[in-house]
Amino acid sequence: MKILLLGYMGSGKSVVAKQLSKALQYSFVDLDTAISKDQNLTIAQLFETKGEIYFRSKERLVLNSLLEGSDNSVIALGGGTVCYGDLMQHLKQNQGVITLYLDATIDTLSERLISQVHTRPLISHITDKKVLTDFIRKPLFERNFYYHQAQHKISVDQKPVQQIVREIVALLF
Repeated sequence: MKILLLGYMGSGKSVVAKQLSKALQYSFVDLDTAISKDQNLTIAQLFETKGEIYFRSKERLVLNSLLEGSDNSVIALGGGTVCYGDLMQHLKQNQGVITLYLDATIDTLSERLISQVHTRPLISHITDKKVLTDFIRKPLFERNFYYHQAQHKISVDQKPVQQIVREIVALLF
């Protein structure tokens, strides 16, 4: 079984996936880390040197190879992974895949991300929380169409990671 966590940047995909994989004794994979390792470049370097189209094609190839593996795993997707091409349809048709949307409000995302701007290239130019909130609003709205196609949705607002993990385990098993 492959459990894929999706959601906007700052929703907690990597942190929750890591803890969920421990709770289930599944392997943990962060898709961005797997792509960086495969390409020997950071995600920021890939976008800067190769462009988004190249990145999205590699993202799909790396994800497909992870899905073909036989081990049970929890995979933290990138925030935009499911929003390109027919990937969400492909995932929904794959019987060994469970998609789970970590749903966070704009306020929660802004609160979490304002302290992380210097570690996230996409928002590294933002220093004001209101500007960050405005920055999040449009892409989150556009991506919600894809996010809401996930098989399951968990609200993550004001919940500790262990509570989210417990809710996911209760939902799935």
